[in-house]
Amino acid sequence: MEAVLTSTAVVALAEIGDKTMLLAIVLAARFGKPLPIVMGILVATLANHGIAAFLGQTVASLLEGPWFRYAVGAGFVAMAIWTLVPDKLDESEEPKAPRFGAFLTTTVAFFIVEIGDKTQVATIALGAQFQDVVAVTIGTTLGMMLANVPAVYLGNALVERVSMKLLRAIAATLFLGIGIWVIADAAMI
Repeated sequence: MEAVLTSTAVVALAEIGDKTMLLAIVLAARFGKPLPIVMGILVATLANHGIAAFLGQTVASLLEGPWFRYAVGAGFVAMAIWTLVPDKLDESEEPKAPRFGAFLTTTVAFFIVEIGDKTQVATIALGAQFQDVVAVTIGTTLGMMLANVPAVYLGNALVERVSMKLLRAIAATLFLGIGIWVIADAAMI
């Protein structure tokens, strides 16, 4: 249960103000059909984060030892710093003509935009930390949905009312805390 709850919190906070959240707002404005967009986000996140959690677990099982745990902890500290930098959705990342409908456009766009994103990197690290692909994937997907479903339904009104700077600071603090915890835990071994 710890893997699910930690993964949910990490990704939900890291996703606030992220380019995929901005993409959710753009898609909601473009299509005006929230349910297919939400379902596309769900499918893309399950696929992307399932692969990422599996990769993290696989790498961790191959590279056991305290030095690897130090590297995972340092990765969380680096993500804390990365989280403080606001994302912007580049025009090149925005889907062009909506030829394939809201669901397929959202699924493909989210899967692609999420590659190499901080929430995917966090999912890899969480997979390495908890060694549980299913629990981490469930948690990170839940976190992604908690952050993006309101963005789809509330769109620009949400962005105008919520302090992205404050939320990024909270997410960075969470990443930093997890990083310090993992490093301290590795030192105890």
